[in-house]
Amino acid sequence: MTKQRDTFGISQPAARVEDVRFLTGAGRYVDDIAPEGALHGVVLRSMVAHGAITALDVAEAAAMPGVALVLTGDDLAAAGLRMDMQATVMPNRDGTRGAGPVRPLLAQGTVRFVGEPIAMVFAETLDQARDAVEAIALEIDEKPAKLDTAPGGAALHAEAGDNVAFDWACGEEAATEAAFARAAHRVGLVVEDNRIIVNSMEPRGCFAALEEGRLHLSHNGQGVWTMKAQLCRNLGLSAEEVRVTNPDVGGGFGMKGMAYPEYFVVAHAARVLGRPCRWMSERTEAMLSDNAGRDLVSDVELAFDADLKLIGFKADVLSNLGAYNSQFAQAIQTSLAMKVMTGVYDVQAAYMRVRGIYTNTTQVDAYRGAGRPEAIYTLERAMDHAARSLGVDPWELRKRSFITPEQMPYAAPSGETYDVGAFARVLDRAGEEADRAGFAARKAASEAAGKLRGQGLCYYIEAILGDPSEGAKMVFEEDGSVTLYVGTQSNGQGHETVFVQVLHEMTGIPAERIRIVQGDSDLIAKGGGTGGSRSVTVQSQATRAMVDVAIAAFAPFLADRMGVEAAEITFDEGSFRAEGSNVVMTMIEAAEAARAAGETALLTHEAETTLPGRSFPNGAHVCEVEIDPETGVVAVDRYTVVDDFGVLINPLLAEGQVHGGVAQGIGQAITEHVVYDPEGQLLTASFMDYGMPRADDVPMIAFYTEPVPSKNNVLGMKGCGEAGTVGALAAVANAVQDAVWDLGLRKVDMPFTPARMWEMLAQTPHAAE
Repeated sequence: MTKQRDTFGISQPAARVEDVRFLTGAGRYVDDIAPEGALHGVVLRSMVAHGAITALDVAEAAAMPGVALVLTGDDLAAAGLRMDMQATVMPNRDGTRGAGPVRPLLAQGTVRFVGEPIAMVFAETLDQARDAVEAIALEIDEKPAKLDTAPGGAALHAEAGDNVAFDWACGEEAATEAAFARAAHRVGLVVEDNRIIVNSMEPRGCFAALEEGRLHLSHNGQGVWTMKAQLCRNLGLSAEEVRVTNPDVGGGFGMKGMAYPEYFVVAHAARVLGRPCRWMSERTEAMLSDNAGRDLVSDVELAFDADLKLIGFKADVLSNLGAYNSQFAQAIQTSLAMKVMTGVYDVQAAYMRVRGIYTNTTQVDAYRGAGRPEAIYTLERAMDHAARSLGVDPWELRKRSFITPEQMPYAAPSGETYDVGAFARVLDRAGEEADRAGFAARKAASEAAGKLRGQGLCYYIEAILGDPSEGAKMVFEEDGSVTLYVGTQSNGQGHETVFVQVLHEMTGIPAERIRIVQGDSDLIAKGGGTGGSRSVTVQSQATRAMVDVAIAAFAPFLADRMGVEAAEITFDEGSFRAEGSNVVMTMIEAAEAARAAGETALLTHEAETTLPGRSFPNGAHVCEVEIDPETGVVAVDRYTVVDDFGVLINPLLAEGQVHGGVAQGIGQAITEHVVYDPEGQLLTASFMDYGMPRADDVPMIAFYTEPVPSKNNVLGMKGCGEAGTVGALAAVANAVQDAVWDLGLRKVDMPFTPARMWEMLAQTPHAAE
């Protein structure tokens, strides 16, 4: 097929078509579309971090005006529900299985973090439900709270000795130790990666209703099939009895990619009462109960030969899992981190150990590229520290160890195979675009103004894919439009624009005639949802396969009309044609002809594909910060990104994704930080206390691409959804480290809030001058 070159095809920077409805208040978010007359649900949550429930009496609450139902964990168990939520458990280094304590839908006997759900009230109005929650008699015998990530302390689960959930490792330990033994230089650093709260635009929410005897759950998630499978599992229902939908989703970021207790309780209440039930989290409630991100401490060491080439890498990581195993956290913080643990460097000896620790805090799970940012942040902070410690230019140190294009495909120590990459070329472009040559003058100007200036570099790589399989279905409607059913789920990334661009380019069908349908388990047989920067890559591949199916199916039907053999028919420039025939038909015209002839089978086409391997987006982030030593304020002054995303479907949307990701990275680095007091109370549970980045915290972000098309998919794409955050954390942190290195500060950790920065600077000789 020849590509259709116009303003809405592949690689064209088309504006998002869905923004019109979002910006004019016409979005269909879950709280907007709950059924009329649905009962309101409110959750009773634990007010202590750790304790035994000694009394739970809901009789008074159940008798209050408007209350239809009060549910506790015992009620759910008595109704036959499975009480355990699904969670991943990683194998230990010794081959045994990690700890697998039950996380109940509603707490039974013990609470383990502030905000853990204990009971749920359903009433005619929201105020009635809130009043009833206040009337529940709850007594908890408080126990000591464990908040640190060191093994040991107050036991949270009988199954987890020393509160260790798992002790996992990857790489070759003996080979790594041998590399370190022969190294000319060894440099180590302890890197702290602070906990953050997701804070999606729309908090979590759902409604459930019975529709012709079937359960319909609608929630603002990142896919419907995982949730459907878990509803069937925990409620004891068959797949035919359950429908799950995702309406518009106001931000997901990985946090909405898994199930949460409230969804099961709302679904059960709707079945018990035979009435629709709804629940929407409030902001502080979300901060208490949403799965958080990051929260790791990594002890990393690098080994270099006499030429300062990196020959060995090892890291010992302590990961704060929170109170329970969550659905994806262990796999994400281990296996995904493993895939990029040596980044873009030619290192044959690597070993990483990760231990998950239970604490009396909310669970940690997927958050904007979880696994990749942690690994790249640790590695790139260590590389920068090594360069400064060894007296080498940080850019030059990286170049000495880059994997070269001639080494591709490259078998990394993780077992991954990088298909393509031109890392030195991308880095050189970043130096040019960031005006690295002018940095010395800018630094001098800052110093003249009494400020400190630093420049930080991060060269990142991602391993994207998630589920490698995806399907697509196309239906020609009677009104001349086309509906494309997709298995991914937009959370605000612009899928409705991108997928239309892809189908338009491949078929010539006018963009205004294409409608995207997603997020409905009744309409779409299966799908992988959205996560791991997989959506555009896998969905476009499936769409291409589906179009090929459609072309092959139409050919025999059109042969008679064109007076040629089916094998002579080609599809080019959006039309079917054949040598020796004057008949030319668009795909829409072919479908109309099929409908008129009663060939209804030609009105629907579908295909499923599986990508053969991951793709590896990569790039260089260059950040410059200016620090006021009098106040500790860190300002990001300049920010430049040069990315290799392979072939871009929509450069405008890719740039927007990068801007958003960088803003999130800057937020974690400078303003965001979760704080608990010694008793496990969350002190940052509102926007008054939790520092979300503001507009004046983020500079103009210069974005450029230096593409090397992937060989692991026919369209040459690499994915970009999480790349901004993956690169931003270390770029900002390394810039801060650069600014204070000459003052004698050898270790700085996020977040670089004014108070923390001022305290660090106060310990330097500079402060006494």
